[in-house]
Amino acid sequence: MSTKVKWSPYEWKAVLLLSLTFGILSLDRWLVAPLFPIIMKDLNLNYQDIGMLAGVLALTWGLFSAILGGISDKVGRRRVLIPTVIGFSVFSALAGLATGFISLLLMRALMGVVEGGFTPTAIAATHEASHPSRSGLNIGIQQSSFALIGLGLGPIIATQLLKVVSWNWIFFISAIPGLILAGVLYKVIRDPEFIQKPAAVTDRPRWGEVFKYRNVILTMISLLGIMSCFFVVSAMSPIYLTDYLHLSVQSMGFVTSAIGFGGFVGALGLPAFSDRIGRRMALWMCYILGLLALLIFMYTGNNPLVLFVLLFIISACGFGNLIMNTAVIPAESVPIALRGAASGLPIAVGEMFGGGVAPTIAGYVAQNYGLDKILFIAVGGWVFAAIVSLFIKETAPIKVAKKVIQTGDEVVSA
Repeated sequence: MSTKVKWSPYEWKAVLLLSLTFGILSLDRWLVAPLFPIIMKDLNLNYQDIGMLAGVLALTWGLFSAILGGISDKVGRRRVLIPTVIGFSVFSALAGLATGFISLLLMRALMGVVEGGFTPTAIAATHEASHPSRSGLNIGIQQSSFALIGLGLGPIIATQLLKVVSWNWIFFISAIPGLILAGVLYKVIRDPEFIQKPAAVTDRPRWGEVFKYRNVILTMISLLGIMSCFFVVSAMSPIYLTDYLHLSVQSMGFVTSAIGFGGFVGALGLPAFSDRIGRRMALWMCYILGLLALLIFMYTGNNPLVLFVLLFIISACGFGNLIMNTAVIPAESVPIALRGAASGLPIAVGEMFGGGVAPTIAGYVAQNYGLDKILFIAVGGWVFAAIVSLFIKETAPIKVAKKVIQTGDEVVSA
C-alpha cells in the first residue's frame, strides 16, 4: 500500500485538532501530580490519599471509556466530543476550589467521567479521518500530545507557575485552553458516514459483538500490566523523587518531565514505525528495552540527569505500547462501526485496574513498606503485559496485505 497519498484538508485539520485537545486533556489530568508535594501540606494528605486521587480518576475514566465510546458509535463522535471537552475543562477549574481530600476526590472522579468518554471517541474519529496507509502515524500524532503536553510540559508549567500563583490558580488557568478548543471542535469535526446515513443503522454490528475479536480481548488483558506499570511510575514518581531520593521540587519537575517527552517520542514513533515493521515486532522491541531501563532506574540514586534519561526510555516504551494496545490494534481488528467500543473496552479495563487499583495499591505499599517498593509493582505489570502480547495477531495493513497476497486468502479481522 502506497504511503504517498496526499493529506486531505479534513484529515490534517482533524488529526491536529484532536491531538491538541488530547494534550490539554492530559494537562488537566496530570497537572495535580507535580503539585502533590504542595497540596499534601495544604490539605493534610498522606501517600495513600495520593494513590487514591490518582486511582479514582482512572476508575471513572475506565468505566466511561467503555460506555461513551460505544455510545459514540451510535450517536456520532461530535455529540460525545464537544460536551466531554467542556466537562473536563470545568472540572479541572473546580479542583482549584478543593478544601480537603473529599472535595478534591470528587472533582477528580468527575473529570475521569468526561475524559474517559473523550478518549475512545477521539481515537475512532482519528481513524475515520485518516488514510489507511497513515493510520498508525496519525494515531501516534493524535495520542502523542497526551505525553508531550500533560506529562512533559505539565510538570515544568506547574512548578514554574508556583513561583507566581498558588496551586489553586493553576487549576483555574488550565481550564481556558479546553474551552477554546471545544468551540473549534464544533466547527471542524464530522461524524462518520454510517452515522450520517440512518438507513444503514440496521446493518451495523451490535456493541456486544466486539467481544468476538481475539485482539480486543488480548489487548484488554495486556493493558492490565501496561497501565499498572505506566501509571504507578507517572503518579508516584514525583513523591519518590522528592521524598526517597531527596531531589528539590525544581529538580523533580525536570526529571518527571522525561515521562512526557519520552512518552511523546514513543507515542509518535512506535505506531508510525509499526506501519513499516508490523505491530507485533514493534511491541516486543519496546518491551525488552523498557524492562532494562526500568530495572536500572530502580537502583539509580540522586542523579537527575541519569534519572531523566532512564525515565525517558521507560516512558517512550510504556506510552508507545499503551497507544498500540488501545488506539491502534483494537481499532484495526474490528469493523468501522465498532471502533469506539473496541478502543473503549481495553482502555476501560486497563484504566480501572492499572490506572485505578494499581496506584492505590502503590500508595498503600509506599505508606507501609517504603517508597522504593512501588517500583516492583511496575516491573511485575510490565512483564505480565509482555507475555500476553505474544498471542496478539498482526494487524498492520502492510503485513496483512502481504499475507493475503501470499496465501490468496480474504482479509479477516484479527
